[in-house]
Amino acid sequence: MGEHDPAAGEPTANEPTANEPAANEPATNDPAVAESPTDESAPIDAAFYSKGSLRLRGSQVPTTTADQSLLESRDTSDWVHEDPWRVLRIQSEFVEGFGSLAEIGPAVSIFGSARLSADTQAYQDAREIARRIAARGNAIITGGGPGIMEAGNLGAREAGGVSIGLGIELPFESGLNDHVELGVNFRYFFVRKTMFLKYSRGFVVMPGGFGTLDELFEAFTMVQTGKVTSFPIVLFGTAYWRGLIDWMTTTLLVEGTISDRDMNLFTLTDDIDEVVDIIGTAIADAGDGDGQ
Repeated sequence: MGEHDPAAGEPTANEPTANEPAANEPATNDPAVAESPTDESAPIDAAFYSKGSLRLRGSQVPTTTADQSLLESRDTSDWVHEDPWRVLRIQSEFVEGFGSLAEIGPAVSIFGSARLSADTQAYQDAREIARRIAARGNAIITGGGPGIMEAGNLGAREAGGVSIGLGIELPFESGLNDHVELGVNFRYFFVRKTMFLKYSRGFVVMPGGFGTLDELFEAFTMVQTGKVTSFPIVLFGTAYWRGLIDWMTTTLLVEGTISDRDMNLFTLTDDIDEVVDIIGTAIADAGDGDGQ
């Protein structure tokens, strides 16, 4: 997680912001300016923008993300003086992630679109898959956002399992969903991706977009190159994923850019029972070691 610099102008825990009443003032009736929750189980205020450990809104919301600042090209050599210091922030995110997740036990990550709402079949399937996997003693890890991620966290809680959200600083998403019990927010995608791979025993990949595909092919690459072992990858939704699998077969495989063995890195199914059996068996075989 990023450092908190009081000199940067963020309010401390005891100081009211410009939009919030002081402790001795009555709360505003404006629903957009809610009182800070005192109950740890209360939902996170979605009006806040998440930036590492910070929660910002109004004029404090940045116009760029930490990832963008790191990767953008510059015409000057100023980066020589700035990037070495940025390494310390990156290091702090690794330390925060490792420290927060080291004792969660067996865990499975569920990926999918943030745009699929609770009235979709994919959401309900993800919720049921998470519930049944969590009932077998596994923590559930998601990206902590809405849609399929929310469904995964909800299913974990319904089964009494550990519900984990690994959030990321994005310009169009704000905060973690209400069903996350252990949440860690990251500035940098590559740190977050490391946490998914290190602390998961397997991936369940629901219908999703670019972010879901990014995590999927990252997992393919890590398994293909032997960086992770005993790591099941399940694609759920044959109608959704069939076009991708056909392209991999008729283009990548035919052109020789992947091998026949690579097509066995995953399972494609519509059967929730099969998902649970594949993940359950793989976790039982994995023992107590982590996925690395």
